[in-house]
Amino acid sequence: MDKVIIYTDGACSGNPGPGGWGTILMYKDIKKEISGGSKDTTNNIMEITAVIEGLKLLKHECEVEIYSDSAYVVNAFNQGWIYNWRKNNWKTADKSPVKNKELWENLYELTKKHSVTFIKVKGHADNAYNNRCDELAREAISKI
Repeated sequence: MDKVIIYTDGACSGNPGPGGWGTILMYKDIKKEISGGSKDTTNNIMEITAVIEGLKLLKHECEVEIYSDSAYVVNAFNQGWIYNWRKNNWKTADKSPVKNKELWENLYELTKKHSVTFIKVKGHADNAYNNRCDELAREAISKI
């Protein structure tokens, strides 16, 4: 199985407000940068969207490492929140509806197509790829 590394980040100017996301995909010595944004969104939506857009580019089953500075995204999988949300009909532990349900459903379906590991990185630190994703996200906001 091919191994792909994906770095992601989302950003928002105001929350809600204009937002952007940036993603870097790496396979062997190939690196692809993608980004996008939305006029009225939230930081969490942009964080999830960055991961979705990266996974959507994969054409066949891969071993994927996803690096994100979003505890929201990483913990949803690593701490099992998303599995509980699905089991509880997309309700949180306190029985309130899960925010961004459609995005989470989309992301969940994409992760089922691959062998995915989520890895938390410290944001705005010394990780060059995370910093580049942040730049891509902020550039996307400036284009809105």
